[in-house]
Amino acid sequence: QVQLVESGGDLVQPGGSLRLSCAASGSIFSIWAMNWYRQAPGKQRELVAGITQGGNANYADAVKGRFTISRDKAKNTVYLQMNSLKPEDTAVYYCNINAREGEGWGWADYWGQGTQVTVSS
Repeated sequence: QVQLVESGGDLVQPGGSLRLSCAASGSIFSIWAMNWYRQAPGKQRELVAGITQGGNANYADAVKGRFTISRDKAKNTVYLQMNSLKPEDTAVYYCNINAREGEGWGWADYWGQGTQVTVSS
């Protein structure tokens, strides 16, 4: 089994910053990509940022220049540094990884439980 534990969500004022963390543990053989998604009330879940094993990162247009994704391979942990936060960033943020549990196993998606980010004055 693979477990993802997120932390760092909070209430912050517009213009503020937060850093989310997601630690993966359990029977992980290798991880290809680590991603952050978010889901606001009444909206579909959307990809915010992702980073591959090689360190290539991609971002949603709405967060480019404000959010930075990073990864600690040794700790199987992914971070999301969020700066210049806006009210429209309010959502539950979910960690997602694409990983396999053994050599020769297929790749699968795993999800965290989500952490609430609220941007409000």
